[in-house]
Amino acid sequence: MSRFEQFIKHREYLMSVTENTVRWHRCALKWLPDENPTQEQLEQMVVRMKERGLKETGCNAVIRSVNAYLHWNSGFDGKCGSACKHPKLRSLREPTIIMPSFTEEQVRLLLKYKPKTVFRRRLHLLILVLFDTGARISEALALHASDIDLDNMLVRLKGKGRKERLVPISFELRKALFRFMDGKQRQVFTTSNGTVWSRIGALRAVKLHCQRLGFEPPARTLHACRHTFASNYVRRGGSVFHLQRQLGHSSLEMSRRYTNLRTEDLQAIHAKVSLLSA
Repeated sequence: MSRFEQFIKHREYLMSVTENTVRWHRCALKWLPDENPTQEQLEQMVVRMKERGLKETGCNAVIRSVNAYLHWNSGFDGKCGSACKHPKLRSLREPTIIMPSFTEEQVRLLLKYKPKTVFRRRLHLLILVLFDTGARISEALALHASDIDLDNMLVRLKGKGRKERLVPISFELRKALFRFMDGKQRQVFTTSNGTVWSRIGALRAVKLHCQRLGFEPPARTLHACRHTFASNYVRRGGSVFHLQRQLGHSSLEMSRRYTNLRTEDLQAIHAKVSLLSA
């Protein structure tokens, strides 16, 4: 068994990583030319990735996996730090970008829509769940009836790394869930034949729905719902610390990246805090 495969088995069996993480490591480690690469080979690997067209975020995803393997391969116990002598790579500086989100008018059109058919009701409910909880699309599509506590207005979301969290819901979402669920269904979002609604199917349905309402959806449409929730959360007075728990982020920095404050938001705050306005 190769060292690469031993590393993956270690992650899978001893650290209980998810199948998605296993696939990520398998793809990332293919960039390594050797099981024991030199520092020069690692730097050449980064050059190859850039020449193949990988962006900084894609390169950094590979670098994180490679560094984890190099640390494990060194046999050093504990976290990787200054005491480690094995080769390692620094993360590339990623450009600061404004994450796509829905405008207030687009949100208003989506929320006021009145569905008539079962398919439209399911689609509308999915949009409500995404806008009201900030859930990832995978978390929303995985919802079971047992995950929903209508009495206490809470839903259990199963996030990355098998981490679960309870998040609150609004009265409006509780009413929509109660109307849609018949008390018998186990999976909330299923197709007409009872199978789980796929991410691709949901994405296609949401995009077409936006176009029927008269606007083009933002890039990364389903994830844009999550960005929209985060920006609105902070804009209306929620703290980034609470937002981190709501979104299920492991770091506060990631939650900060999700909060796209508009120029007018900054202007309104500046008018209140400016020393010249005192």
